[in-house]
Amino acid sequence: MKWLSLLLSMSVMASADNVHQFTVTSVEGQPIQLSQYKGKKILIVNTASECGFTKQYAGLQELAEQYADKVVVIGFPANNFGGQEPGSNAEILGFCQKNFGVTFPLAEKSSVKGSDISPLFQYLTTANNPDFTGEIKWNFEKFLIDEQGNLVHRFRSDVEPLSLELTSKL
Repeated sequence: MKWLSLLLSMSVMASADNVHQFTVTSVEGQPIQLSQYKGKKILIVNTASECGFTKQYAGLQELAEQYADKVVVIGFPANNFGGQEPGSNAEILGFCQKNFGVTFPLAEKSSVKGSDISPLFQYLTTANNPDFTGEIKWNFEKFLIDEQGNLVHRFRSDVEPLSLELTSKL
């Protein structure tokens, strides 16, 4: 079953024109069709529970609440950097809710770089945008998607969710 899902995802990635063509799995195991967010911006963030940037969960939650009419935040837990996301999906969800009151959608734990990179992140790291392309360097990089599903900005880990640098693009 996982192979079929992976093959379908890879097929979508090869022909994807924008993020709205992807479906990912939530941390609870449910499909999240990114096309449901047409008309809103999406902020995609690769996250980790044991990182120096983990405190950004609080800012992401505040951004999700403050700008709910404009943007949807989606966290993508990943264990690609220093083993800083060792938990299971259930543990990750519990940690985020207990420590940061996270209510924005979280995807299942996935890979954001390397040979097992998820199709969505393969697309995001190679899609044209005015900032930069290439491999993700660390946890909490942010990808801003416009209302039509196009990647329009990318921010490194040190850009805080509520910074003017990011919020001015919403």
